[in-house]
Amino acid sequence: MLMIDGSFGEGGGQILRTALSLALATGQEVRIEKIRAGREKPGLQRQHLAAVEAAAALGQACVEGAELGSREILFRPGPVAPGDYSFSVGTAGSATLVLQTILPALLTAAAPAALLLEGGTHNPLAPPFEFLAKTYLPLINRLGPRVRAKLDRHGFYPAGGGKMRVTIEPAPKLAPFSLLERGRVIDCRCAAIVANLPRHIAEREIKVLKRELDLDIGATRIEEVKSYGPGNVVAVEVESESVTEVFVGFGEQGVRAEIVAGRLAKEVRRYLDAEVPVGEHLADQLLLPLALAGGGSFITFPLSAHTTTNIEVLKRFLPIEVKVAPISDRAVRVDVERAADRDLI
Repeated sequence: MLMIDGSFGEGGGQILRTALSLALATGQEVRIEKIRAGREKPGLQRQHLAAVEAAAALGQACVEGAELGSREILFRPGPVAPGDYSFSVGTAGSATLVLQTILPALLTAAAPAALLLEGGTHNPLAPPFEFLAKTYLPLINRLGPRVRAKLDRHGFYPAGGGKMRVTIEPAPKLAPFSLLERGRVIDCRCAAIVANLPRHIAEREIKVLKRELDLDIGATRIEEVKSYGPGNVVAVEVESESVTEVFVGFGEQGVRAEIVAGRLAKEVRRYLDAEVPVGEHLADQLLLPLALAGGGSFITFPLSAHTTTNIEVLKRFLPIEVKVAPISDRAVRVDVERAADRDLI
């Protein structure tokens, strides 16, 4: 049985989710201790518990310690059982993070799967639906499966109540790929979304992004959507020849719309100026599927503590090496390779 210290490195919920994903995908038993030990509210919070419960259902697993506040769980997975599932976080906790926990095991499952997930679809510190649909899933599909996502209802923090549907057509095995060049930027467009808030918030965000990113009026749009609570998110989509990256800013109470949009514009300009194909958040999320595929390469920004922690968890489960080589002061090359002295699971 593998033992994982949930407090090492970055010490957040990603250690739990990565360990659950890999336990499902490889069939290995795992004990995760000191879960989120350094956080203000340590242990399993509602969205973490939802990920555990979803993984247990999918993997017909025996689980000990699956309760709110628990700082340790034992997860014994059985065979992955694809099919139709419905999972609810029950709060504004991220439904997209629950999806990313269970999706890897379904990519090479014996049959298709359909998922209905309810909870937060647009949360700070979690991948929003637009990133999932436009950036993450198209790259997952390059590995061989066919994964599609549809947003039925937006769910903003703190009210939640979002709903999305995901269908997975698995592949016999995952095929590695490399993402070493971004290529020509084909288009840059943005959308400002508001729910139960004045439209002028979105208008002010669009005005800043048009100016800061030199966008044409046709590259911008405003969406007024229905949700259980108020919310605002503004997204910039950078479509290049090799990849589409999505960058998102979230409206905050007490923070002016111009500030939200200005921060987002700065993040987009940093990506464009660095000429890397893979942004910081995408780098973190590409590692697990490439590791399951047995290889792959990409160029990105210098790695965050979140990403280096994720690498160490991957190496505990899988016979891989992750080599990181600096290219410049603002870019590194990441190579995921099979370890020569270890067999694949």
